[in-house]
Amino acid sequence: MSAGLFTPLQIGSITIPNRVGMSALTRDRATDTVPNDIMLKYYLQRAEGGSGLIVSEGVLVTRQGTEWQEAPGLWDQTHVDAWKKITDAVHGAGSKIYAQLWHLGRVSHPDAPQQKKAGVPVYGPSAISARGGKFRFIEGGPGYVTPTAIPDPKTLIALYKQAAVNAKAAGFDGVELHGANGYLVHQFLDSTSNQRTDEYGGSIPNRARFALEAIAALQEVYGPDVAIKLSPNGGYNDMGMPVDETIATFGYLLEELEKLPTPLSYIAITRYNPFLDVEFDGKKRATQFDTLGELGKYVKRAKLFFNSGLQPAEAEELISTGKVQGVFFGMNWLAHPDLAKRIQAGKPLDNQPDFMHLYGSQVTDPAVGYTDYPAAT
Repeated sequence: MSAGLFTPLQIGSITIPNRVGMSALTRDRATDTVPNDIMLKYYLQRAEGGSGLIVSEGVLVTRQGTEWQEAPGLWDQTHVDAWKKITDAVHGAGSKIYAQLWHLGRVSHPDAPQQKKAGVPVYGPSAISARGGKFRFIEGGPGYVTPTAIPDPKTLIALYKQAAVNAKAAGFDGVELHGANGYLVHQFLDSTSNQRTDEYGGSIPNRARFALEAIAALQEVYGPDVAIKLSPNGGYNDMGMPVDETIATFGYLLEELEKLPTPLSYIAITRYNPFLDVEFDGKKRATQFDTLGELGKYVKRAKLFFNSGLQPAEAEELISTGKVQGVFFGMNWLAHPDLAKRIQAGKPLDNQPDFMHLYGSQVTDPAVGYTDYPAAT
């Protein structure tokens, strides 16, 4: 088994040793937005566990009032220096690592300490609040608020570009634009959160403009070593359009990405995941359809990665039949620091995720549910 999964693959300017990727996983263990030693241990464990490509947890491109108050950043030299220790360790273990660049857009909160420090409003494409949310560390546990419509989206694109400059200085092999899960890029794409009347709203080409300009800015820094993650089914963070509009919107975006003079290193598409769906007024929010079947056909020059709830046998079949070139695992990497080695050796995936200590805000000892999962014997 696993001849396909354990075949090297060129993405951009680098070759990864296998196709068992580790997707971005918010774990909330940073120290006041700065990566620390426990994070280094976490990433090193998974590099030593055989991951061909690690994508970092979402890395904030600027100070924001996220629900995950110990999320890491990448906007100043302190962050660069801290991440450099992690990328050096990952490279020393024979793996590669991308930084996932993350702006929350409308799902920050103005009363969060980091947002107050930033001294700027919570921005979104339009002044439309997402339903839901829960900021447990703010008195009363408030939900999402109505954002301030971004006056000039190019100012936020500049933040992504500077984060890419910092990522390169920190030793990351590339960057992945977080275009999924109801965060800023996704908010621009979705007509339920973007009702602008300027060149960034209205038509599908206008709603796709922010993503395309952000990618262009990242490529000015990283050339071919730029990727994007998309979650067309939506659901999470109150996202989702009708099926026909969803397919047309993401199909257009993928077509335009394929026209870039320099191809993206990879495009990661996620399928529907009930774990990330939400319910409002008795109805599930996500738009369910065959994501790979409807959208995978648009990806020809970039490598196509697929994820969300994959198990090894299914991943092997997708790669061996040529439907995708690589896969990302999430929860399985969370609970199995040696996941790739287990798959290759045919060992069981028998660690259970510790959901009670998934995020740093839920623990007094950051190692619990983070670096204390046993490797296979």
